[in-house]
Amino acid sequence: MCGGGPGGGAGLAPSRPGGTGTLAPGRRMRDRDASRRRRPLTAPGREAALLVIAISLRRARRAVLVRAGAAGAGLIVAGAALAACAGDPDAGTNGEGKLPAQQIQSDTRKSARAAPTVRLSGTVVSKGGTYRLDMRLKDNGGTGSVTADGSTLQLLRVGDHLYLKAGASFWRGKDGEGNADSAAAAKLSGKYVRVPKGDPSYQRLSGFTDKDVLLDGLLTLHGELGKGDHGETAGIRTVEITGDGGAGGTLKVSLEGRPRPVRLERAGGAGTLSFTEWGRAFTLREPAKGETVDYGKALPTS
Repeated sequence: MCGGGPGGGAGLAPSRPGGTGTLAPGRRMRDRDASRRRRPLTAPGREAALLVIAISLRRARRAVLVRAGAAGAGLIVAGAALAACAGDPDAGTNGEGKLPAQQIQSDTRKSARAAPTVRLSGTVVSKGGTYRLDMRLKDNGGTGSVTADGSTLQLLRVGDHLYLKAGASFWRGKDGEGNADSAAAAKLSGKYVRVPKGDPSYQRLSGFTDKDVLLDGLLTLHGELGKGDHGETAGIRTVEITGDGGAGGTLKVSLEGRPRPVRLERAGGAGTLSFTEWGRAFTLREPAKGETVDYGKALPTS
């Protein structure tokens, strides 16, 4: 049906009888929109479109660079961690492990002497006897225990005043060989006994409470010094120095903080000692009057 009107199609509208007709208004609008879409961009339009594309590309490039940078930073951190763990055993340490053995020993002695306090524990074999030590030491004295021949002595030194505390069996001596009778031994048991400075045992016992004397003697390695492996001792990163390849003793030195001794294996199997609590404060005090017994100018032999 060619005519327009109610119910008619959107076809040709008659202009005159027998004429070819014109496009309906709806058809003209759709063709005009399609024509606009097909029309090429003018110069300003092209520039605007190119600007939008360029901005989008820059943003995309920036996002890629940020992600790449973050990934690179992660690789750098991971690489540093791997270097510390595998490539460079001295990474993150006090640098002592890079030094020759002689310098490490010298630095260790100086650092140990400069420390105000230390706890020393382990075993010492000397003159055929084995002593188990657990001593806390400072510049003006020390306190702790020494176990030998089945007896444990509590030692306390404050300045020049040296005290000894032990059980009755110690005062009676091994197999009762001491010269203290049972009554005297019972009186001395569990009490702090002041050791007279002129008593032969004063020098021997006070040595266990003297920080500098103990450290100077114990930290001596015998034979040609050498440097051993890096490692970990009691949770502390350490470097090892040895005397005669270990036959003259082995000392583990801290690579964390100050280069202080961590563990000593004495020459010839003469004991193993640990050094802990460097710089940890503790108090030394004279025992109360009720805790002490004055034995006189000389102690009983035992």
